[in-house]
Amino acid sequence: MNTIAHHNMTHYAERTDLAAAFRWTARMNLHEGVANHFSFAINNDGTQFLMNPNQMHFSRIKASDLITVDANDPDTLKEPDAPDPTAWGLHGGIHRLVPHARCAMHVHSIHATVLTSLKDSRLPPIDQNCCTFFNRYVIDEDYGGLAFEEEGERCATLFTDPKKRVMIMGNHGILIIGETIAETFNRLYYFERACETYIRALQTGQPLRVIPDDIAEKTARELEEYPEQDQRHLAELRAILDEEGSDYAH
Repeated sequence: MNTIAHHNMTHYAERTDLAAAFRWTARMNLHEGVANHFSFAINNDGTQFLMNPNQMHFSRIKASDLITVDANDPDTLKEPDAPDPTAWGLHGGIHRLVPHARCAMHVHSIHATVLTSLKDSRLPPIDQNCCTFFNRYVIDEDYGGLAFEEEGERCATLFTDPKKRVMIMGNHGILIIGETIAETFNRLYYFERACETYIRALQTGQPLRVIPDDIAEKTARELEEYPEQDQRHLAELRAILDEEGSDYAH
């Protein structure tokens, strides 16, 4: 692992994992310009968290660029390196109100956002990736504009079932939560893949081959118990970045 001295390198392992996740999200074109955000809680109650700086492109973010935000400090938005106000609203609400959401990733990835724009935004279990999310997402049907503080807190209150760690934000995008950066990024990746399969299947106009509920649930549980897949996924992506000479860990 790189050991680079920097004044802003507390929580180095988490910073480098998050920076790698930003780089790969950009490489897979899952980001929205400079408008999306990832966060990771660094204190016990989750109210202090690392986040990307305001309107910096994911493909340029380094470990040392990440800012530390306090969800309980109302003066946060007055600071010189203040986060984007919608990021403060959405991620602050999540980290204040959802204790099991140590990590939160919000994107407007294209296929997932297409799903959010359908009248019926459910994701039927038509393949193994879709089964991953069987009965494990919540749909927000009440889009209320940009995710400033009130809207962010409203969204956070929808995460009542700890099993449901994906929010399909109607007319907006997706919000993925998890306990680690690797787990959350892996979930983000597979949710977009599942949505792409579903949207492309709809485009054929052919009837869908939907997996029965009991098999879908069995598959979801088997995937949840599959060992270390999320850590290994992120470790491999970091290894590729390292081989390329990326500065993400600086």
